[in-house]
Formats: sequence, C-alpha cells, structure tokens
Amino acid sequence: MNPFTSLHRLSRGMLRWLRRWQNWLVGILLVVAVLVACRLWPHPSLRDWQPSSTAVYDDHGRLLRLTLASDDRYRLWVPLTEISPQLVDGVLLHEDRWYWWHPGINSYGLARGAWITYVRHGNPQGGSTVTMQLARLLWQLNTRSPLGKLRQIARAIQLELFYSKRQILEAYLNDAPYGRNVEGVGTASLAYFNKPASALSLPEALTLAVIPQDPTRRLQSAAADNLISPRLATSRNRLYASWLRSHPKDATLKPLFALPLNLRPLSHLPFEAPHAVEQILTKRQIEGEAGDQRVVSTLDLDLQHTLERQIAQYVAHNASRGIRNATAILVDTRDMGIKAMVGSADYFDRTIQGQVNGTLAKRSPGSTLKPFIYALGFDQGVLHPQTVLRDVPTSFGPYTPENFDGHFLGPVTATDALIRSRNIPAVWVASQLRQPSLYQFLRDAGISRMASEKHYGLALVLGGGEVSMQELAGLYTMLANRGELKPLRLLADEPQVAGTRMLSDEASFMVMDMLRKNPRPDETTGAQPSRLPVYWKTGTSWAFRDAWTAGSFGPYVLVVWVGNFDSTGNPAFVGADAAAPLFFRIIDAVRAERPQLAEPIRHMPANLKRVQICLASGDLPNQWCPQKGLTWFIPGKSPIRVSNVHRPVVIDDASGQPACPPYAGKRTHVEVYEFWPSDLQQVFAQAGMPRRKPPQNVDCSNAGMPDGDPPQITSPLRGSTYAMRLAQLGQERIAFVATTDADAHALYWFVNDAYVGRSAPGESLFWQPQTAGSYNVRVVDDHGRSDQRPLAVGLVE
Repeated sequence: MNPFTSLHRLSRGMLRWLRRWQNWLVGILLVVAVLVACRLWPHPSLRDWQPSSTAVYDDHGRLLRLTLASDDRYRLWVPLTEISPQLVDGVLLHEDRWYWWHPGINSYGLARGAWITYVRHGNPQGGSTVTMQLARLLWQLNTRSPLGKLRQIARAIQLELFYSKRQILEAYLNDAPYGRNVEGVGTASLAYFNKPASALSLPEALTLAVIPQDPTRRLQSAAADNLISPRLATSRNRLYASWLRSHPKDATLKPLFALPLNLRPLSHLPFEAPHAVEQILTKRQIEGEAGDQRVVSTLDLDLQHTLERQIAQYVAHNASRGIRNATAILVDTRDMGIKAMVGSADYFDRTIQGQVNGTLAKRSPGSTLKPFIYALGFDQGVLHPQTVLRDVPTSFGPYTPENFDGHFLGPVTATDALIRSRNIPAVWVASQLRQPSLYQFLRDAGISRMASEKHYGLALVLGGGEVSMQELAGLYTMLANRGELKPLRLLADEPQVAGTRMLSDEASFMVMDMLRKNPRPDETTGAQPSRLPVYWKTGTSWAFRDAWTAGSFGPYVLVVWVGNFDSTGNPAFVGADAAAPLFFRIIDAVRAERPQLAEPIRHMPANLKRVQICLASGDLPNQWCPQKGLTWFIPGKSPIRVSNVHRPVVIDDASGQPACPPYAGKRTHVEVYEFWPSDLQQVFAQAGMPRRKPPQNVDCSNAGMPDGDPPQITSPLRGSTYAMRLAQLGQERIAFVATTDADAHALYWFVNDAYVGRSAPGESLFWQPQTAGSYNVRVVDDHGRSDQRPLAVGLVE
C-alpha cells in the first residue's frame, strides 16, 4: 500500500475523532484552565484567616509566655514541616484516611453519615473530611442541618480549588479545637505537654490526634493529678490499634501506652519574666512587628529564676526593716543580651505596684555615677588612681556639698575616694572636667529626658539627675567593655552593633581596677577573692528614697535597686546596707549554680604604664618619701610631678631652729618634715591625728633650706634643632642627659609637662618624638630642683 495513502487515511480519522469529541476536549481544557486560574488567582494565606498568639521563648528555647490572640484564643501557627509526622499521620488515620485522594468531600462518608443520622436516627455523624472541618472552622458554619451541610460542602470545594492539600492540612492542624480556648496542635502541645509539636512521643501524638473530634468530653480529667480521662485513653488506644496495621514496627512501643499520661492544665501555662516579656511585646507592637508569632529573647530562664528567688527571699527576710520591693537586671557584656530582668519583687502584689517595670523607671542614681567622673578625669589628664585629693570642707561657688557621713578625711587617694564614696573629691574632679563634662557624657551615652546642664550643675555628680536601671546597666556594661557603649539587647534577633567609644581603654581599665579593690560588705580581710573579682559601686539618693548597687562579675553586669515605687523614703534605704547585700546574694547564687563561670579575657591597654609614686602625695617620690607605691599612668596624659610633701630642714644644733645659710662651720643636722596646707592640717587635727608643723626662723630668709645645685641639662643641646628623617619618624630617639648634684639619686623627665620617664644621675633617657614641632624639656631631681630648655624637632627627606 502506498505510504502516502495510509498517512492520508490516518489524518482523516484523526479529524473525524476531533470533530466528534471536540466539545468534550474544550470542556476539559476549560475545567483545567479554571482550576489553574483558581490556584493562581491571588488569595489570602490560610495562616492569615485567624488571629494568632505570640509565643515568647528564652535563649534556650524554653517558653516564657503564650499570649492570647485578639479573639481570646490560644492559637499558635506551626508550619507543617515542624509538626510531628506521627501526629499528622494519626490525625489523617483518625479523621480522613482518603484525604490525599478526594476533592474535598467523601461521598461515601457523607452518604453513611446521612443514613445513620436521618434514616436510622442514630448518633449524629457528619461524614466530614479534613477539608470540610476546616471550612466549618473558618466560616463558622452551622452544619447540623442539611442546608448547613451543603454550605460546608461548597466551602470545602472552594478550599480545594484555591489551596493545595498540604496548605489545607496545615491550616486544619493549626485551627483544630483542643478544648476550652486552645486551638491548633502547636498550642495544644505546649499547653498540655510543655513541648513543641515536633517533639511529641507517639502516645502524646495519638492523644492529640483524637481530641478534636470531641474535645469537651475527652479532656475531662478523671483524677486530681491531671491524668487523661478514661474516655480519652480509650479513644487513643483504639487509634493505636489501627496505627499498628500500617506501622507494625511500633508494636514495641505498646508498654508506653500502659503508662499514665498527664495533661498539664491551662492554668499552668508559663508566665515567666513578666516585666521583660511585656517590654518585648510592647516594643514589637510599637514597631509594628506583631505578626511574627515566635519571639526568642536573650533571657536565660535559669538566671531569671535565680534573681527572682534571691529577691523574694531577701525581701521576706528584711520586711521588718521596711524593705518590701526590689528590682534587678543582669546583662551579658559579651553580646549585650539581657539575661534576667526582675521589675518588682512580686508582679502580682498590688500593694507595691508590682506590675510596674521598675527597671524602666527614672530614679536618682546616687553615687553610682562616680566611676564615670573619675574615668573622664583620667582621660582629660586631671588625675590618676593614686592622685591625692582633698576631702575637706569646700565650696564650689554657691554649691557646698557634704559627705554622706558628715565627716572629712583630709588627703585621700582617688582610689580610696571612689571606694569610700567621698563626695567632695568627686565634685572637685567633676569641676575640672571640660570636654566632655559629666552632663555631656551622659547625654552622649543616651540618658533620656535630661533637663539642661544649668539645671543640675555639679549636683549631677551626687545623683541630682535621674537614670533608669536599664540605662545604668548600659553605662556599667560600657565600663566593663573598656569604654565602648553598645545598646542592650532583649531580642535574640536584634543585631549586635559596633560600639561607640565613650571612654579610653586605659581610663576604663583604671576605673575597673579601682572598683575591684572595693571590699565586700561581709569581707573581714579587706580584700576580694581573686578567682572571680567583683567590680562594684553603691549609691544612695537624697532622703533615702533609692538604694543602689551596680557592678560586674565574670561576663555579667548586675544592677540592684531597693526602694519604693512611690518614692517613700526609708532610713534603711542605704546602698551599702540595703542593696549591696542583695547584690552579693545574687552573685553568690550565680557562682554556686555556675562554678565554671570566668571573666572574659580582655587585653591589657597598650598605652598604660606603672610608675612609682610617693603614697602620701601621689606624686613622683623625692629622696625623703618614706613610703612608696605604684600607680597606673597614661604617658603624655596623666598629671605627675615630683612630690614636695616631705622636705628636709637644716636644724641648728644649738638653737633647735632652722639654721640660717650659709651652713659652713655650723653644727647642724637635717630633719624631714611634712609640709601640708593649712586646711589639711586642720582636718588632721580634728581627726585626732595632728601633724608636726615645720619650724620657722624669722631672723633670716631661706632658713633651713638645704644646700645643693639643681640639675643641668646637657642634652638636648640648647638652641639646636634636631632633624628627624621622614621615613623613620617615630623610630629615631633623642637622648636626655643632665648633670646633678652629688645628693641627687633620681631624675624625672617631662616633655611639655607630660612625664616621660625616670633616669639615674649620669644615665641617658631616650625619647621618641612622634611629630615635628617645638617642645619644652624639663628635668626634676628627687630634691625638687629642676632645669628646663626648649627643643625643636624638624623633618628632612
């Protein structure tokens, strides 16, 4: 047969077939097009049909609180991939075995339900599929009547047209009723078993699978210990028997079904860290992030419980002293995460306004700001840790501060002044600050709602302003992080931003070293254990309204406040007596629970040196200084000079008075006296420690002054310009040399009044200029005699 004839006949047959079935083909194509259009047509996500709860977790995934949705239901959406496969299969086995194959309705199930309900008048059976049950839940349908059932069928078909099988199943599992106001497997697993839906055991999964069919009766507990009811156990075991037909390997789990199973009552839903959680929820609402249902905080539930427990015990033990309320916050300096926050001693106690978050309240910080005054002073060259300050009655214009105890100590080192919280030295240091002042520093650090600088004056030093506990914790965290200010974090997904430099590395280190020397209130040796030192400071506000203790230990910063939210004063509200004991109770509890706790490794500041000083003056020791010590020192910044408190006086042996020069041929001896200003002499006398006054001789001038020549600088040469190679700038050195009198034992060198080093007589000190320019070089021997000369440094190629 001709092949072309065969092809022609085949084509004619195809045409006849197409003409015969073209209407059906067009219809099928139209149906397919409609189905595709329905699926592609924009439609709301099933997740958005119902309002959702918010679940707040700690940083280890432990539930802190599950909030009610806007319709007063507990409903937490969980993706299908995060639901236990055993629970999914159990629901389909129990509710709709043919779910993956029917178009939303099961004709056999509907017919069977109608026959039993309306013909045999048996127990009503709806014959609903999972899709139909979801339709009833979403559209709130009354399906007890035939008309209602028809509406349910229509809505089920609508769901099948617009959504995939997985989307429908996911929505049903998240909207299924689980008794009372609990909806969805995610909520039910948290509420009844305290675990996520992905972590359910097989008995727990099958228990949840059978509840939605009759939640009210099946959740009725038959025992006071919340065991599942016999009705629920019977339904679950019946489902397990069906389960074994398709999962025979799970027969080994049969002993688990004989064990008692507890359903936790809704009243036991976690309500942890209430103040912190409410701050999180409020922040999310303000920032418009309420749609995200799972919120992970930086809190650590174990540390939260530790703080809550210690505060509750402390308040209970000290109620007789009028201590009824306290707050605390714990911050991890490594990532700025708030690990624990207690906003009041008892959230549910209305008598203390317990629902108020005290960590956000603005209150007077007392003396807790003093460490930052000294740090600013270090950075601005006002003092160093062993600078001797004057704790004497002093007026700063119209402002005349007093010490907390009403007494004055006279000369006191900066370290002791900070540790002992002396007011006069702190105000003096603040009065010497220029850029920035304490006020400008606090503004730059983000302290909110501050009045003008003139409003506070120097009273800001002693707590004249107001800060919140969270702001104060941020300041102390900045100090622990070597002067870098970073925002506190309460949410795990908040980014860790780069810090803003507020204090130098050196100043922060020195202040922390000072705070470390502050002994515990219960320490009898006057020193802290060295394994895990505590850097801390107390504060007490005016009229005994606020008692504070703030500081750091290990990787944490802890701030504690004791007082009343209504600002009622109490003489017991003293930082060292009321807040410090609670502060150390918390630290001891954390140490006991975490014995491996260690301080983060922090580098030693590069531009920091140790120099020898005379302890009485805080200056470089002269020949007659009896007691010497060491202090931290920032070269080129920290103020330093040779001490002149201890001075020799030449005494005439015959008269006992200062001898008149010249001393040749006279019988004399030398005595060393302390030369103190008159105000300090008066303080010593009031303290019962009068100092021996240096003798005077009015018959001659310079009586008693020892002989001796001042040092003479021989290098650098006078009038010379030292040329430094540009390529080696910062590497070439200039020798400092001076001749001295025979009685000199040490030479101290200064460049532009900045101390650069010490040398022995006859030895050279080498100095490296960093830039070209004009300098003033000065040398002082240990008798206080000096010489100086200009130095010019130029650059050459």
